Amino acid sequence: MGKDEKFGPGRALMKHHNQMIQQSKEKGKYYRSQQKKVLESVTEVTDIETVVEQADEAHRLFSAVNSDSGSSTINMTPEEKREEQKKEETLHASSLRVPRRPPWNTKMSVEELDANERRAFLEWRRSLARLEENDKLVLTPFEKNLDIWRQLWRVVERSDLLVMVVDARDPLFYRCPDLEAFAREVDGHKKTLLLVNKADLLPDSVRDKWAEYFRGHGILFAFWSAKAASADLEGKTFSFSTGMQNSVQELVHADTKVYGREELLARLQSEAELIVSVRNSVSTNMTGRSHGHPNDENLTGHMTCHNVIVGFVGYPNVGKSSTINALVGEKRTGVTSTPGKTKHFQTLIISDKLTLCDCPGLVFPSFTSSRYEMIASGVLPIHRMTEHREAVQVVANRVPRHVIENVYKISLPKPKPYEPQSRPPLAAEFLRTYCASRGYVASSGLPDETRAARQILKDYIDGKLPHFEMPLGMPINKGDKEDVAKPGPLEIHRSDSSDVEDNLSDEYEGTPSLEHVLSDLNSFDMANGLASTKAPVKKKSLNAPHKQHKKPQRKKDRSWRVRNDEGDGMPAVRVFQKPANTVPLKA
Repeated sequence: MGKDEKFGPGRALMKHHNQMIQQSKEKGKYYRSQQKKVLESVTEVTDIETVVEQADEAHRLFSAVNSDSGSSTINMTPEEKREEQKKEETLHASSLRVPRRPPWNTKMSVEELDANERRAFLEWRRSLARLEENDKLVLTPFEKNLDIWRQLWRVVERSDLLVMVVDARDPLFYRCPDLEAFAREVDGHKKTLLLVNKADLLPDSVRDKWAEYFRGHGILFAFWSAKAASADLEGKTFSFSTGMQNSVQELVHADTKVYGREELLARLQSEAELIVSVRNSVSTNMTGRSHGHPNDENLTGHMTCHNVIVGFVGYPNVGKSSTINALVGEKRTGVTSTPGKTKHFQTLIISDKLTLCDCPGLVFPSFTSSRYEMIASGVLPIHRMTEHREAVQVVANRVPRHVIENVYKISLPKPKPYEPQSRPPLAAEFLRTYCASRGYVASSGLPDETRAARQILKDYIDGKLPHFEMPLGMPINKGDKEDVAKPGPLEIHRSDSSDVEDNLSDEYEGTPSLEHVLSDLNSFDMANGLASTKAPVKKKSLNAPHKQHKKPQRKKDRSWRVRNDEGDGMPAVRVFQKPANTVPLKA
């Protein structure tokens, strides 16, 4: 074939290659025109229009609260306001929905599908905006990036079994019931399994109560610890922090045991294969009825599932990627304590019959928590925290006082005699005491509370500060508290010495002393920024160490000036008097 020939397999391949390059360039120009950026989780909008809307909303709320009009919520107590808010949350609970993907088919173009998805997402955003207009409701931050929700749509559509990973310390906070409803809308046979991660942080009795709660509400669940499974893969011995004994629990309740790696893989595969077999049997029966064939039970018995897909979804920082790495047996996904590490869904093949699909973490809209609770729970990144005291106060309210003192080996200030003795420590007290024990000082010379708050929140999320929530309607027992944190030797010694102080303070409980009043005024000034910025002037001690080497000053001896007349030796003023002239005058 000559060089001048314009036809041939080589030129056809080159032409096809150039066409593919041109199409990729055009697609890149299209995405750049749509201002596409790197896929990143967006829970707060920062554009100027939203800022103006938030300012108008804040002004409207301020006017409504401070106006003299006969509003029904002005004269309400905090308890009554909370009850009213719960009623509103129950009334509008059905409005907190996961955005649905609009119907689509393979004949749609990319532009048409993109326009339909954006239109449906905009309608979902508008429905949540109407909820935010209600003064009695507080809507927490949620995911506002459409591309992140697209990852969830694809994982739900591909998966046969959907696994929702939650934190064992508060499973109901991380559970999204509407996501389970969305999975059933996509496929009526699709099920959702609640994987309770970090179960090693729960005592046995608490796990039994959660298992009873899940069974009573018909929730498919399994207890799991990605940290213990990873340690087992590495050949390390992992000791459960709450003294759990799985061998004993397996004989009593099989549902409350913490699954191992092989056990969980077998459980997931069996659940997914059961879903696929039921779906195939239903489709076979429908096909048989349409063709007039009777139901053949042997057809469903001989059907085999070639490959099943299990999808993992949930909030950020609940351990999805750690669970995937532990199940795969090697590091295949990035793991970090910062939420939002996973950017795209990933498909991992475990065997010929099982495939795992990891979805990026999403923040679902809810009424049940505030922004600071979401930061303390690890849903929102800690480095984006602006008000650190509010987030630390959430930790102080949940963790008992003696547990904080025992973990950090510090002594928190006790409540004043006229304050409730059972109140939780204040965030300012906690942060200042922690900074003093660790030596955290900012450049201004004040305690570095920001650094201390980040470290405390990190310990709280990682489980260094033990805590857990009980199921609804089940109170916590004293034995459960003792299992979480028993008082150490430092606490026992401190409690012995505090008995004497309590006895002394009981005598003067009615009249606070002057020192207590002055300390309260000083703490009030420091909390409100009224304290003096000048450093107190220290008085020089008379026995300064740098002056001890000097010789004592010797008094001057003035005895040599003293004369016989017992004078003091000082010069005296002498007046010379001329003698009078006694010569007679001549006449």
